[in-house]
Amino acid sequence: MYDATRLAALVAVAEDGSITRAAARLGYTAPALSQQLAKLEREAGAALLVRHHRGTRLTAAGELLAARGRRVLDEMDRARHELARLAGLSGGRLRVGTFVTAGVHLLPPVLSAFRRAHPQVELSVAQYEPPSGEAAVACGDVDLALTHAYEPAARVALPSGVAAEPLLVEELVLVTAPGHMLAEGSGRLPRAELAGQPLISMAPSHPPRQGVEAALAASGATPAVVLETPVYALVCALVSAGLGVAVVPEMVAAMSATPLGVRRLDPPEMRRTISVVHRPGEPDPAADTLRALLRGSFGRTGGAG
Repeated sequence: MYDATRLAALVAVAEDGSITRAAARLGYTAPALSQQLAKLEREAGAALLVRHHRGTRLTAAGELLAARGRRVLDEMDRARHELARLAGLSGGRLRVGTFVTAGVHLLPPVLSAFRRAHPQVELSVAQYEPPSGEAAVACGDVDLALTHAYEPAARVALPSGVAAEPLLVEELVLVTAPGHMLAEGSGRLPRAELAGQPLISMAPSHPPRQGVEAALAASGATPAVVLETPVYALVCALVSAGLGVAVVPEMVAAMSATPLGVRRLDPPEMRRTISVVHRPGEPDPAADTLRALLRGSFGRTGGAG
């Protein structure tokens, strides 16, 4: 019988492509996570990981066990959800933090499903622009928080006592005014083609996005600061009005209230990972049930994120 904690460690490395990143997400030190993985390799009787200069990749045996591990972990989450339903969750309170995009486009149907199943649980939702939601979970202001991380960007360590579980990975795409020449064509647009374009900043002082803007600047597309805001609806409105182009998550582009041209970029290395942050090891049926619903809605992600 494989230990579930070690299976979760293997799945995290498979998703993040790095022991260091997986450890930061799970709330371990890298050496502690490596020890868990070494024990799992002894249990499996096979090498599961190969380290290389860019991170860690799974062997064929590691890929097989990670795939089975995801199913085991998903079944365990379903069991927790069903047990919580049997228990009735007949009272209590669940406090959820979210950033604007997730709060508008992702969270409402999940909270609606939770309310239908557990109408006696009091729900509250508060807005936290990442990474402030992570600190709110750590200090107990909320029980769960949706947060995000961008690539490329410097990884920020989670506060002590919290863990992050990825829910959704999406590419960042170019958005333009309708009919803009850069939106023409069906193939990926080389990032160098953005050189000289007025690029509306997502927020030059916003730490999660500074790495992305630095990568764009390295391609010759230095952001033009038309406004400073983490609110994508404003960015998209300015783009739609022809004041510049921008690079935003594909979900934002797809759900924009204003008309946009959209083009994928090459290389496709810029992306955003949406995760749910929680306090592991604390029994909380309501929080566990909502996490299971989030996971069921968006599924486990593969690849780095």
